[in-house]
Amino acid sequence: QVQLVESGGGLVQAGGSLRLSCVASGRTFSRYAMAWFRQAPGKEREFVAIISWSGGMTRYADSVKGRFTISRDNAKNTVYLQMNSLKPEDTAVYYCAADLRYGDSSPRQYEYWGQGTQVTVSS
Repeated sequence: QVQLVESGGGLVQAGGSLRLSCVASGRTFSRYAMAWFRQAPGKEREFVAIISWSGGMTRYADSVKGRFTISRDNAKNTVYLQMNSLKPEDTAVYYCAADLRYGDSSPRQYEYWGQGTQVTVSS
């Protein structure tokens, strides 16, 4: 049993930055791969970024590469998503997810999910 809680979303202008946080509780966090997904109304849930349990491997969607950075602090049971140079098309609900496996960007892989945090980017 793992519980995930996202925070840090909000309203920003295009070109601005936000940092999302996801805090895990319950079963051990350190050995889980952690990922961020996002979903806009009426659209499929979309992969954003993933980080391995050690933090040594990361992967990003092409749409965010070079702008977003995923990181984790296992001592704090927290994963972060630093979002820079935000664009209106980044507007979505952002979810963090956890699973013991690494390498699959499909949301179907993930057993544990947070409730989501809204990110809105105005133009």
